[in-house]
Amino acid sequence: MGFCKNVHNSEKSAKRSDQKDDLYAGGQLSKIKFLVTGGAGFIGSEIVRQLLDAGYYVRVADDLSKKDIQVDRRAEFVRVDLTDYQKTQKVFESVDIVIAAAAKIGGIGYFHKYPATILSENNKIYSSTFEAAVKNGIKRFVYISSSMVFESASTFPSKEEDVRVIPPPITSYGFAKLSGEWYCHAFWDEYKLPFSICRPFNAYGINEFPEREIGYAHVIPDLVRKILNGQYPLELLGDGNQTRCFTHVSDVAGGITTVALNPKAKNQDFNIGQDSEIKMIDLAKKIWEIMEVKKPFKAKFIPGFKYDIKRRVPAVSKAKRLLGWEPKVKLKEGLKEVINWLKEQKLQGKIEN
Repeated sequence: MGFCKNVHNSEKSAKRSDQKDDLYAGGQLSKIKFLVTGGAGFIGSEIVRQLLDAGYYVRVADDLSKKDIQVDRRAEFVRVDLTDYQKTQKVFESVDIVIAAAAKIGGIGYFHKYPATILSENNKIYSSTFEAAVKNGIKRFVYISSSMVFESASTFPSKEEDVRVIPPPITSYGFAKLSGEWYCHAFWDEYKLPFSICRPFNAYGINEFPEREIGYAHVIPDLVRKILNGQYPLELLGDGNQTRCFTHVSDVAGGITTVALNPKAKNQDFNIGQDSEIKMIDLAKKIWEIMEVKKPFKAKFIPGFKYDIKRRVPAVSKAKRLLGWEPKVKLKEGLKEVINWLKEQKLQGKIEN
């Protein structure tokens, strides 16, 4: 049975859309029911925690494919493969806002090893979840995109509107994330499914474990693991001059929930992040200093991956101007938190050499 037979026609969808903003009328916000796909993941679990702390009903949909993850017991939990439409559409029943954080994701090494899997599986998730959202009359679909859509950017800081004029991303992951943004626009155009797009920039924080294989983990937990294991000199991918802007996961989640709950964010896209740029060599030195390593800092540069973006800096004024949101956690204090947490995980035997 085709999708068109499973959903209301465009005229009915448009009529339903006219009523969607009633959700944001006075006194209604506290009654909102959320579905967070990928709600057991690194960013997703923090979104869930913040929503639950604020008193919202939250349903989590996740396949638990990542290791060392758990679901907040206060949430309703459904274990589901979101590439399966029949199962997915049931998960979307009786909720108001969907925060779509489910995706095949990893570090740069993962991008290079599984490009076909990333592209194929993520697009299956998009088709399944967007169709389920239309069928169930979801009032806002908040899509978690990625700063990777700016892979081909040459102007910095990169503004939200730059996505429409720069060349498309060159990695399968970046392209898949951009494809999800196009789903947002297409499903609004045809079915009037209200959306918001959030692009986190280099989230970091506790509850993200490092990996043994090069490039599978994000850079901060990877560097901390290497230092905890006594690696010397410290190995860095590439020449160390790549720059990123790191945003604490609590700020990322706070930005996303702000977008979800604000009527001004309807059909808008937002960069969610800090705009303080740092080179990877300087990040490594900062972590080295915080961890009070006795040896003088020394780095060993090893060949990087083919698609290692040299610079990524977001323009962040739109979220502040429209929503009054901006990140709060400074990098140094966030790094201390992560280092202390990873030290504890190491003592508990949860981090391998």
